[in-house]
Amino acid sequence: MNDQAEALRNLVRKRHEPASHERQTRIVTVTSGKGGVGKSNFSLNFALTLHKMGRKVLLFDADIGMANIDVLMGVTAKHSLYHLLRQEKTIWDIVQLGPQGLHFISGGSGLSDLLQLSEGQLNYFESEIAKLYGLYDVILFDTGAGLSKETVKFIAAAQETFVVTTPEPTSITDAYALIKMVSAMKIGAEFKLIVNRAGDRKEGAQTADKMVMAVKRFLNVDLQTLGIVADDPLVGKSVKKQIPFSVAFPSGEAVKGVEEIANRFLNAPAAAAAAHGGVRGFVQRMFRLIK
Repeated sequence: MNDQAEALRNLVRKRHEPASHERQTRIVTVTSGKGGVGKSNFSLNFALTLHKMGRKVLLFDADIGMANIDVLMGVTAKHSLYHLLRQEKTIWDIVQLGPQGLHFISGGSGLSDLLQLSEGQLNYFESEIAKLYGLYDVILFDTGAGLSKETVKFIAAAQETFVVTTPEPTSITDAYALIKMVSAMKIGAEFKLIVNRAGDRKEGAQTADKMVMAVKRFLNVDLQTLGIVADDPLVGKSVKKQIPFSVAFPSGEAVKGVEEIANRFLNAPAAAAAAHGGVRGFVQRMFRLIK
């Protein structure tokens, strides 16, 4: 796997330095009101599904303290964001190779260091991350659950935020609370709802409808339902195998839900990407919030 990752990085260097900037990169943050709702598992398999559909995807594990994307994939990341922030590696060095050739970046402990960087380190980070502009169709940030300072930065800087909930009352309440707190900050976040682990489509639809109505009535926020993922026992089996469920069980019910969400996402207007300035706009908004 290390040899494959090194070959990947060499290929990226050859193809993308200097880079072609025609592609509009969509920046998406995935979050949840509480832990244990399957957010990271969804992020991984959503990224893999987009990759399978022919899109260039970069999955960024931005869950501080609980980074586990590499564990779900059964892959050991040789380098992480930490090495980039310390100017020990370039952006091409920390892009790792996951299942089926998926590109991903491990957060490690690096994200918590964003608040303590010197001006020189910030400039280096900005220049390296900006190199991703135009290289990917989608950059997906899997953030931590709840509303930490770091998660707020990613929500504010991204073009779209996926909020993952389950039909459980505590999960719904926490997801609503997260949307409420972010909305009160007036940062213009665009939320899209994903109901995970639904017993059946009816339960998932009822959960989504309740959330959409409550958010509209009490917060005056338009919440779009992006889709529903079934409570599939094959997901748990895949976690134990450390193989993404879309790879281990491609015909499973959960995979069908993720594929529907991916199709709906790709068919949705992507005008927001241009308005936000792609990766460069993301980096600039992130730095404004940090400083």
